[in-house]
Amino acid sequence: MSNVFDSVSDWYTIGEVADIFQVSVGKVRRLVEEHQLFTVRRDGEPKIPQHIIVEGEPLPSLRGTIMVLLDSGFNLDQALEWLYTEDDSLPGKPIDFLIKGHKSAVRRLAMSLAL
Repeated sequence: MSNVFDSVSDWYTIGEVADIFQVSVGKVRRLVEEHQLFTVRRDGEPKIPQHIIVEGEPLPSLRGTIMVLLDSGFNLDQALEWLYTEDDSLPGKPIDFLIKGHKSAVRRLAMSLAL
């Protein structure tokens, strides 16, 4: 799965995100468990892509989109891989469309892919 994340150049550690949010590391871990954020193992430790933090908060549309994918039969690794894989029907990566505020288009596509 890590190869789909090779295009992500900027990462935060869990501790850095805790500092940004001014919360405990435990709270950041809960945000990950709740799918408001996610981590990817990079250089041996869990890291969070910087672009899913918008104006000091988790990307608002991320949790709901991940939940749609999980409800559609994806596991978490598959959901994250899908978000970072080019899709001609958008065109582009679903994560980029979420960041631009096009969550409806991304979620419609995600629902159409139910496994």
